[in-house]
Amino acid sequence: MKISLFVLLRARLKRAFDKIGNEKLKVNLLQAVPFWIGSLLTGLIAVLYARLFALAEKSSAYFFGRDLRLYFIITPLCFLFARWMVKKYAPYSRGSGIPQVIAAIELANPKDNRRVKKLLNLPIIFVKIISSLVMVVGGGVIGREGPTIQVAGSVFWKMNQWLPAWWPRISKRNMIMTGAAAGLAAAFNTPLGGIVFAVEELTRTHISYFKTAIFTSVIIAGLTAQGLLGPYLYLGYPDVSHLSPYIFAGVLFVSLLGGLGGSALSKVILVVMRYKSRLRKNWQQVVFISLCALSLVCMAYFGDVRTFGSGKEIITTTLFTSNKYLPWYIPVLRILGPLVSFTSGAAGGIFAPALSAGAAMGSVVSGWLHLSAANTNLLILSGMVGFLTGITRTPFTSAILVLEMTDRHNMIFYLMGAGLVANLAAMVIDRRSFYDHLKHQYILQLRSEDVLSLQAEPTRTHAPEPELKST
Repeated sequence: MKISLFVLLRARLKRAFDKIGNEKLKVNLLQAVPFWIGSLLTGLIAVLYARLFALAEKSSAYFFGRDLRLYFIITPLCFLFARWMVKKYAPYSRGSGIPQVIAAIELANPKDNRRVKKLLNLPIIFVKIISSLVMVVGGGVIGREGPTIQVAGSVFWKMNQWLPAWWPRISKRNMIMTGAAAGLAAAFNTPLGGIVFAVEELTRTHISYFKTAIFTSVIIAGLTAQGLLGPYLYLGYPDVSHLSPYIFAGVLFVSLLGGLGGSALSKVILVVMRYKSRLRKNWQQVVFISLCALSLVCMAYFGDVRTFGSGKEIITTTLFTSNKYLPWYIPVLRILGPLVSFTSGAAGGIFAPALSAGAAMGSVVSGWLHLSAANTNLLILSGMVGFLTGITRTPFTSAILVLEMTDRHNMIFYLMGAGLVANLAAMVIDRRSFYDHLKHQYILQLRSEDVLSLQAEPTRTHAPEPELKST
């Protein structure tokens, strides 16, 4: 019965389609359908992932609320299991996911399609989500936004692969870029941020080549997420009225700190990853990951429990309660937390931790200056833009994301200024972004694996990870 209905529906759709007299319109419709379906799936997966992520954070809070000492056992076990899943089932699902998508866009050509399949595929979707959720339960300082982008890129890549041979040709590169933009839009509920991200971070291609696809996909993915979660803001409506005429000096200072802090964190993570790549034996990897986990627990147990998690609670507490000022050591812990979490090799993004680290910086500086609530809120948001820019080197994307998270358009000039200052400050430490470094490492690793696979025994399933080279 179900098959009959499907066949009948398909026949009716085909007859209706054949009645269209304009051949160009037919081609355009066929090319649009994969984007629409991919966007719908992206929105559904993003909503499911967001709810599971929130549930994992609640579970983590429940356990360390009962007895934080439990995490001296729970965190190492979660870190090890999350890393084991990645290594065994989807090696390229580790980390954020954004560098993998950028690398896939660069490799999206007939010659390198086999390499793209390692960066974007169905196993990555499941492993990425499960591994990151396990990390969250263990208190890992990670976010879901970067993973959502790789998941969305994988969905659109598979949609392109599943198209029959007679289907009008669609650019694989445009499919991946559009999927990534839709993923970010659904994750943050920031449609403009998704579009700007695609243009500023993912590609140098002129937007006219894929503007229709990206606009419609961002809209569909965003509407799907809103339909299930409601028209929410990622953060809310902070009070930024009655600002001091001199507050722009504070914005510049916090942005400078954020840019330097974000770039420095990126640099240290790359150094640690290069060291880790030399650990070839399994027991060495186990010891390293266990030390990362125990370091995080020690920071939470002997320092502050706010070391754990994505840090969204820190942002909302400082923005929307009277507890505006954080102690000086919270930004330090919020920088060290992503360092030990990200270098474990499990799945997890750095977007949300970067935002919380920047917010903590803005809060601390506001406390030093004894600023009012509204001025403090502006410095917190400027710190978020600054620190995120220090990592990504996308000042406009960072500014637009924070702007859309809060719906405070009167801050646009402050936030854009914060992004530009942070970007200039970050270049003092490293002229290239964190994602750019990782993109090149993934491409080098893929090429190295192709060479090693020619020399490998038939029984070998995975080539060892090559040593990360300084770039």
